[in-house]
Parts: sequence; C-alpha cells; structure tokens
Amino acid sequence: MAGYGARKDDVLLQLRKVEGQIRGLQRMVDADTYCIDVLTQISAASAGLRKVSLMLLGDHIEHCVVESAEATESERSARVEEATAAIGRLLKS
Repeated sequence: MAGYGARKDDVLLQLRKVEGQIRGLQRMVDADTYCIDVLTQISAASAGLRKVSLMLLGDHIEHCVVESAEATESERSARVEEATAAIGRLLKS
C-alpha cells in the first residue's frame, strides 16, 4: 500500500482542483486574458501542486521512513536518502 493510502481522497481532491486551474489557464490563454492574470493563475496552480507534494512527502516520511526504524541500518539509511532526495527535488521546483 502507498504511504498516502489513508489520505488518497484528499490527494485526489487537490489534484482535481489543480486540474481545474490548468483548464482555466487554457481558457484564459485562448481568450487572450491579460498576462498578469494568467501568471497569477499559474502561481495558484503551482501552489496547489506544492501542497500535494508536501502531503505526499509527509505521508512518505510517516509511513516509509518512520516504519523503517525496525529495519536494518542500511535499509534505514536508504529510506532517509530517498526522502532527502525527494526534498531536494521539491526545493528545485
């Protein structure tokens, strides 16, 4: 089971909101909406994706990293490295 399994509905709801924002962006560009308004909507969609990312990351840490406490030292290290790499990718975006 994925670490976010308990919050899957919340994740999907947030993704659907972002999907709606993206569709709205397409309509805005098609309608030649003022640039600043489009940029504002892009910022909102990006924030929505960041929210999903943080939800997933938190669930991953809780589910996969914390539960690996009973694993071997090398498995724990691998989980921590995996989470650290994921955080690094989020910070780059």
